[in-house]
Amino acid sequence: MSKPKSKSRRKFLIKAGIGTGLLFGTVYCIPIRRKIAEQVNVAESPYLGSTDDPKIWFEVTPDNQIIFHSPKMEMGQGVFTGLAQIAADELEIGIEQIKVVHASTELGNIDPFATGGSTSINSLWQPLRELAATMRVMLINAAADQLGVAASGLSALNGVISGSGKSITYGEVAAAVTEWEVPDTPELKDPKTYKYIGKPTPRVDLMDKVTGAPIYGMDAEMPGMLYGSVVRPSGLDSKFTAVDTTLAEGMPGVVKVIVEDDFVGVVADSYVNAENAKQKIKVTWELNKKWDDFDVEEAIKVGKGHPIEIQKEGSAEKLLEDGAEGLIQSEYFSPIGAHAQIEPNGCLAFVEEDKITIKMSTQVAEITRKEVAKRMGMDKDEVIIKPTFLGGGFGRRLHTPNAIQAAVMSKAVGKPVKCFFTRKEEFQNDSFRPPTHNVLKGKLTADGKIEAISHDISSGDVMHGSPLLPGILQKIIGADLGAWRGGMIQYHGIPNYRAVSWRVKLPFATSWWRSLGLLANTFAIESFMDELAEKAGKDPVSFRLDHLTETKADIRLAKVIAKAAEVAGYRNEATGDRAMGFACSTDVNTPCAHVAEVSIVDGEIKVHKVTCVMDPGLVINPDQVRAQCEGSIIMGMSAVLYEKMNVKNNALYPVIYGAYEMALMKDAPKEINVVLLENSDYPGGVGEPPLGPIGAAIANAVYRLTGKRVRRIPLRA
Repeated sequence: MSKPKSKSRRKFLIKAGIGTGLLFGTVYCIPIRRKIAEQVNVAESPYLGSTDDPKIWFEVTPDNQIIFHSPKMEMGQGVFTGLAQIAADELEIGIEQIKVVHASTELGNIDPFATGGSTSINSLWQPLRELAATMRVMLINAAADQLGVAASGLSALNGVISGSGKSITYGEVAAAVTEWEVPDTPELKDPKTYKYIGKPTPRVDLMDKVTGAPIYGMDAEMPGMLYGSVVRPSGLDSKFTAVDTTLAEGMPGVVKVIVEDDFVGVVADSYVNAENAKQKIKVTWELNKKWDDFDVEEAIKVGKGHPIEIQKEGSAEKLLEDGAEGLIQSEYFSPIGAHAQIEPNGCLAFVEEDKITIKMSTQVAEITRKEVAKRMGMDKDEVIIKPTFLGGGFGRRLHTPNAIQAAVMSKAVGKPVKCFFTRKEEFQNDSFRPPTHNVLKGKLTADGKIEAISHDISSGDVMHGSPLLPGILQKIIGADLGAWRGGMIQYHGIPNYRAVSWRVKLPFATSWWRSLGLLANTFAIESFMDELAEKAGKDPVSFRLDHLTETKADIRLAKVIAKAAEVAGYRNEATGDRAMGFACSTDVNTPCAHVAEVSIVDGEIKVHKVTCVMDPGLVINPDQVRAQCEGSIIMGMSAVLYEKMNVKNNALYPVIYGAYEMALMKDAPKEINVVLLENSDYPGGVGEPPLGPIGAAIANAVYRLTGKRVRRIPLRA
């Protein structure tokens, strides 16, 4: 396709409220650093890829279908369907006429950020509508030339352009075009006229998943491909210093053993032969320090790491000094959490003389492309990433350096090499959800209002060290915004509040996990809010409402709080063998509140019903949003009731499903009632906000049943 003759003005810049001048020369200025942290906490994430050329987004086929090349990855969240709805409405086609595929990097439609952070629909809402509307006008203009009529007399409907007694399909128009002209962006349709946006729409990827089509990374194949296997450490805080590959080289089917400075791998003619040969490689590991669960928990405690004040209003630090009269203090713990996604990490790579082709499940195609290019000494344009569907992402595939290993092995043997983690390796070498320690302090006035509150958050890294965010931003903020996500005080009617993030270095990889620190931090804050409400002799729902202001964000949060209590019929006292727990949070500007109805059966916590009220702004597909809420709630329940990685004798375990406890179908609530409010005309984040309140909602219900506070995840009755 030819380049556009004219370009529109579509360039979406970061609108986080941080000016360039603010970013430089202020690294050590604490008030400005706090301001930056607060702005980042509420910033909308824009789409940073190219939005100038609709032709790299849409492909019109001769049979009058449109293929949409999505820069966002489908990993079960339903993003393909939501984006298809947005595009179909502005393209004036039926939803059945659009096919969504992952955009290969060679096409040029590249997302330089990632698929994560609950940003896919939110960031593409405006640019995708403009791109689709522009593509529609391009087709109408081309049809006018071909039909010999004025474009103003033509209109489009269901992929057919009509007017002046003539008609032509999009497919027929596109087949005759040799050079496209890209006009300025036309006026967008009135949302009231949309046929698909806001309506329940079946998943566009449903048939492939039901029929078992080969759409995942593990399904990828290339002619003549071989199989690779990499030696991965089973111990913590160690590096390999020597290797003996003699026995492996003589194993059946072995093509080559590759020894690099940072990894050892074997390539063979089958997966089994590669794995068997790997077992014969003798690696000497140098241990830095021995670690057990006790050591990890001690390392993570507040006071052990490096503190950064991320939020401050009033004089909370002074009012909450140790020994202060009326001081209320509690601490909460969460453990190491695995991603435990169905599909292990892996990659199929083929290094040729002038290009590298990679097929894999990744949330960061552009970052993977750059990393592979750098390692292989090639230009990034020579590295082609062909993303597949993800068999679970949850942040695990926000860094995929395993693509480098597959590429190195492919170059060594001159053929495509497919290399995947085993299930054991996936558990042992995950980039884990970091353990946390939260300390909260509070003080009440004589009339039962919060006078001051503080939150100290200690956690391993989430954002720091990740290629996903610029190093300059990491340095400026100082604290790890992923670790303290959900940790700021959200009740702005409190006159004195403060939040401090403590950064701790741990001997194992910790990084992005769905909702980041939101789950653990909200568990701590919202459990503590219930403690304060009880001390004040107040109903926990009205107590929360009493500490909100008339700002837009607080008003939206107040509405979901009130609606959740109303819909659930919230009761503060246990009834029979059941009790309700309440909690709420705001994440990526999406407020959410849960009421969990809980009992204790044979000593185990049983969640019978969850009422979820969320305000995601404009809803693209109500069914999809409800499914996201249900999935988040069950994943959050699994995390707070069952999941935990342990450290013993310098090793992480369990290393298989089953031993690593997770919620089963029998553990799911019989009812999850999702109510959606729409107090914004713009779609907000959906995938992670419902994870926030679930832990505290369950813990608060358990307290009403037992009279004892549970302050440690996994929750135990």
